[in-house]
Amino acid sequence: MYNYKLMISYDGTHYSGWQVQPNGISIQGKIQEALQKILKHEVLVIGSGRTDAGVHALGQVAHFKVAEPLDLYRLLASLNGILPRDIRIKRIEPAALEFHAQHSAIGKTYHYHLHLDYVQDPFQRLYSWHVRAKVDLNLLHEASAFFPGTHDFTSFANEAHLGCAAYDPVRKLKRLDIVPEDGGVCLQFEGEGFLYKMVRNIVGTMIEVASGKRKAACIPEIFAAKDRGQAGQSAPPQGLFLMRVDYP
Repeated sequence: MYNYKLMISYDGTHYSGWQVQPNGISIQGKIQEALQKILKHEVLVIGSGRTDAGVHALGQVAHFKVAEPLDLYRLLASLNGILPRDIRIKRIEPAALEFHAQHSAIGKTYHYHLHLDYVQDPFQRLYSWHVRAKVDLNLLHEASAFFPGTHDFTSFANEAHLGCAAYDPVRKLKRLDIVPEDGGVCLQFEGEGFLYKMVRNIVGTMIEVASGKRKAACIPEIFAAKDRGQAGQSAPPQGLFLMRVDYP
C-alpha cells in the first residue's frame, strides 16, 4: 500500500465546498473523479478538513492510498490536465502510511479579507467581504484581543452539538492579526484547530463591534454563554481562505 499527500489550491466560488455532497459539485468529488479516470479505479481522497461553499484555499492538504506505486510527475500533469482550471494540484509527494491529512494536522492558518473602501474593486468581489457599514479599526483591534488563547468556542461554532465540537469545543487560537491591505484589512487566524464556521462567526462578531452594533466588552459574555445565538452573524464565505495546514 502506498500513501500520497496532495497540496491543493482552489477557487471555491462555483463549488458546494470541499466535501462530497449529494446535491452539489465539490472539490473533493472533482479530484476523486480525475484520479479515477487516470487510475481506472475508485480512490478516496481525504482532506485536512471541509471548507464551505464559496470558501477558497491556497494550502489545502489531502491524502489518498493506492496499492501500486505511482509516477508522480506524470500524475501531477495528468490531474491538472483533467481538473477544472479553478482547482489545481500544486504538489504530490509520498507520505508515511500512517499520515492522515486530517488527523495528523497540528495547526491551520486562515485569512479573511475585508474590503472597507466605499467602492469595492470589482476584481475583489469574489475574494473579500465588502463591508458597507463604517468600520472603526480601533474597535476592530479591541475586539480581536479577546480571541487569542485557549477558549471554549461553542458560541462561535455552527452545529456545536455535532462531531468533534460536541465533545471538545475547546480550541487554542495562537494569533489573530489585523494586517492592512489595499482597500481594507486581512484578518489572519492561526490555531491548533477550528470548529465549523468558527472563523466566519468570529469575523461577523468583530464587525458588529467595529461598526458600533455591540461593545467589545460583551465578548467574554458571549464565550461564557456557550450559545451560538449570542454571537454575531456569520461573515460571508468569499472572504475566507485556507492558507496552510501544519504537520509534525
